[in-house]
Amino acid sequence: MSTATQSTVRPSTPATPDTARSPINGIDVAALRQTIEAVRAAPAGGQTRWAVDTDWLGGTQSRTRVAGCELGGQWVDRPFEFVTDEPTQLLGTNTAPNPQEYLLGALNACMTVGYVAGASLYGVKLESLRIRSEGSIDLRGFLGISRAVPAGYDKIRYTVHIKGDGTPEQMRKIHELVMATSPNRFNLANPIALEAELVVE
Repeated sequence: MSTATQSTVRPSTPATPDTARSPINGIDVAALRQTIEAVRAAPAGGQTRWAVDTDWLGGTQSRTRVAGCELGGQWVDRPFEFVTDEPTQLLGTNTAPNPQEYLLGALNACMTVGYVAGASLYGVKLESLRIRSEGSIDLRGFLGISRAVPAGYDKIRYTVHIKGDGTPEQMRKIHELVMATSPNRFNLANPIALEAELVVE
């Protein structure tokens, strides 16, 4: 099952809880539904903020640090970090994934959460879930050789492989739910504002 098309209808959250099977797929369905209802009743509780800091390590390597995030006005400590590099063919040392691989991975990981949560809401037990995303970038754009060539992707293709005890109709509804609600799918499928500020030190 693959798609590059935006869902035109925003599917509603499944209305019938399957409390007898909670938790399912590692998700506490009752807690998920409580969260949905809490945010519906008090939208301020659904406001989130995310931030990372990236430092150059030399060459094409960088380290990105996560300190935490804000969920509903509350700070949550999240002390994580990851390193980025480039293939040797792109002047790197090939010691870590590059920014494009992290970007595609972030898309897949975000949608994975959506499929697992959606399946759990429908009472569908998953056996396996795999998403493959791919895209092509013409280096003439990045290298400044041609302004007519985009610096990034013109299309990202992804295929979802999903297996579980749900019916084909349930799987389709879960798929449509993810297409309508996945934050990173939205971020890549729609223009979003990027505000830049330069600080020379």
